[in-house]
Amino acid sequence: MTRPFLTAAAERLRIRSGANSGQTAGLAPGHVQANLAILPADWAGDFLRFCQANPRPCPLLAVSEVGDPRLPTLGHDIDIRTDVPRYRVYRDGLLSAEPTDITDLWQDDFVAFLIGCSFSFEEALLADGLPVRHIAMNRNVPMYETSIPCTPAGRFSGSMVVSMRPMVPKDAIRAIQITSRFPSVHGAPVHFGDPAAIGIRDIAHPEHGEAIPIEPGEVPVFWACGVTPQVAIRNARPPVAITHSPGAMLITDLLNTHLSVL
Repeated sequence: MTRPFLTAAAERLRIRSGANSGQTAGLAPGHVQANLAILPADWAGDFLRFCQANPRPCPLLAVSEVGDPRLPTLGHDIDIRTDVPRYRVYRDGLLSAEPTDITDLWQDDFVAFLIGCSFSFEEALLADGLPVRHIAMNRNVPMYETSIPCTPAGRFSGSMVVSMRPMVPKDAIRAIQITSRFPSVHGAPVHFGDPAAIGIRDIAHPEHGEAIPIEPGEVPVFWACGVTPQVAIRNARPPVAITHSPGAMLITDLLNTHLSVL
């Protein structure tokens, strides 16, 4: 039985209580969801420049004050230490833990970066009658590490991560038109068609998320993805960094309609 839709604040309370430690696609319809990266203050300047240099995969929605877990521009009650379903903790670039609460790990010098997520434009796709298969199948969107280089900034560099949604060509064309209106949540696709052209070796085995089938007559359509910073963090090897687990986002009070430029 499908669970009733809840408000963004109610979904955050469920996450904070531990009732949801999984993916957030389709939750709190109408509300912006955000990717997360948390770094010590002495690494934050380089990371900010990395995001500014790579706005397609890293469109910034908000940056916290140093040591402050609140994000008042995204929601009055948000606590970034508890309100993401599952986190990833990196130490010296290596994944060391995936907790559901980082209160005990919080440091007074931490800066939180919130980055736009493609879950936001999926609502516009669905409203136009376009299929979004991972939502229909109740799966996490498939995400792939590619050979598309990001622009380096300071200590951060790496290749782009993309999310994939299969579509028939006419729907892919319409999806390009729709998502072009949402540059703050990745905008239009960066590629469609042959996965090998962007360095994806096996479309059936994404590095993040869950595989979904591509039916006859469909083409895979790829959007820049906010998991890209996790590749840059692995390469930069800061002493500690915390991100969201792919697909497990912060649900904000912002409305998706407010992000459309048209």
